Amino acid sequence: MTTEVPSWADQVVADLPYPLIFATVSGAHLYGFASADSDLDLRAAHLLPAAEVVGLRTGPETLQSDSWRDGVELDVVSHDLLKFARLLTSRNGYVLEQLLSPLVITTSPVHRELVALAPALITRHHAHHYLGFAATQERLFDRTGELKPALYTLRVLLTGRHLMRTGTLETDLGVLGVDLPYVPELIGRKREAEHGPFPSAIRADLGRDIPRLRAELEAARDASALPEQPDRAAVEALHQLVVRTRLAA
Repeated sequence: MTTEVPSWADQVVADLPYPLIFATVSGAHLYGFASADSDLDLRAAHLLPAAEVVGLRTGPETLQSDSWRDGVELDVVSHDLLKFARLLTSRNGYVLEQLLSPLVITTSPVHRELVALAPALITRHHAHHYLGFAATQERLFDRTGELKPALYTLRVLLTGRHLMRTGTLETDLGVLGVDLPYVPELIGRKREAEHGPFPSAIRADLGRDIPRLRAELEAARDASALPEQPDRAAVEALHQLVVRTRLAA
């Protein structure tokens, strides 16, 4: 992850209209192949006041905005804590990666409690997220021939395989792709041009490796020691955390 997060990112999330539980960076910065002109994907969880949860007029479960700052395109998404918790107990890899991102803009004690609970909420069914995301990106690559969706396809399959095998999350393609000799070149090209073409000399290698990695992810899912359902005690602790946090606001 060599492309630095802009110093003003904390101000962007501080301008959100509700108290933040956390804010992190996702997207290409998290995946290890951000270019100088990459979008900045900021992901957060906010806390609606009780009056905007239990009354007739409810607040926004999700805040989303697109804008530009200093030539950087911003994509900001924040979920209310309750919605985030519900997503976290599903097979949603997006929120898992947002929560566990090492690129932390804003944190809190509640954030740290969520991070501590996360491992017990991971199941083998998270593989479905990664298989589905990879299929979407592969179709985009087939249509456009661009490098970016090819990198996303590899990253997603490798993250899913690693999660199924180890129960831990790794999102950096530079770390995940050490056994693919062409990955450093692809990352280097992506850092130079956000929407560059995929190098034709490596296309055959990619065509061979994507089906293999997909099959390995499926096999890792079937053999995984991860449970079928999130741990009940962790789900109860998450419920209590949401209630306690809301009532204390």
